[in-house]
Amino acid sequence: MSTRPQQKPLPDQVLTPVTVIGLGAMGALAAAFMAAGHPTTVWNRTAARAVPLVAGGAAHPATVAEAVAASPLVVTCPTTFEDTVEALGPAAGALRGRDLVTLDSGSPEGARRAAPWVRGHGARFLGGAVKNVPPAVGAEETLLYYSGDAAVFGTHEPVLRVLGGDTVYLGADPDLAALDEMAVGGTLLPALVGFFQGAAALRARGLEAASMVRFSERWLEMIASVLPVLAREIDSGDYSEPLSSVNVFVAGAAHDAELGREAGLDVGWHEPFHELLDRAVEAGYGTQSIAALTEILREPRPAA
Repeated sequence: MSTRPQQKPLPDQVLTPVTVIGLGAMGALAAAFMAAGHPTTVWNRTAARAVPLVAGGAAHPATVAEAVAASPLVVTCPTTFEDTVEALGPAAGALRGRDLVTLDSGSPEGARRAAPWVRGHGARFLGGAVKNVPPAVGAEETLLYYSGDAAVFGTHEPVLRVLGGDTVYLGADPDLAALDEMAVGGTLLPALVGFFQGAAALRARGLEAASMVRFSERWLEMIASVLPVLAREIDSGDYSEPLSSVNVFVAGAAHDAELGREAGLDVGWHEPFHELLDRAVEAGYGTQSIAALTEILREPRPAA
């Protein structure tokens, strides 16, 4: 994967100091800021995680309050919004006048709760999401999107682009980035489990999982190519000219159990998907586009 070459600052160029709170899976954020020449302060509950960054020139104060006070721009990346609020609790007084950018995972509701907490302590809020793996931070093709205070994005956009070249502002609502993260991220686990099932089936025949990678990549490219068509169907509500109908998927579902028996696999994870297909047929969508499952998902069944 190609990474964007970091430009060295000009002698008279003053780069924005940045504080990064949370050095777990996304400790690469701090490294990217440092590589671009930004004075970088880091803080993590487990101080040992900061050691390699300190060796590279990052500041590591003793308290989170000192870390927040060190920079006008504070970027947080604990696991959830709740974790961020908890981590920043002892530093609440230091937030005043600062811009806080969260790159946490979590629900839109979590973002909606965090934003007023941040604003209530005198800081401006911008929620964000990194849509790639940690080693891709800083790459030209890496996507990050943000929502919340437009002035924060406008002020710090050049700094934020250090983290990825494909940087997008979604709008003023503080939860839009979290909403898009979950909307887009919902594809990940089903796709990976599908790949893992295929790998398990190959291994049951003594074949290597690596042998299917090229074919899986092409399959995912095909899926990507039809997403615009499916999105148009969903937005228009017209499913009458399908690339592939619900009934086609129903017919294919029977083979899942056959593969499970032949290869000795647990294919029970398909059951909720088969239920969605059955409900779509019952609702009259059998001959219509598979995108009609969107309508079924919009009418969840009451919990038992």
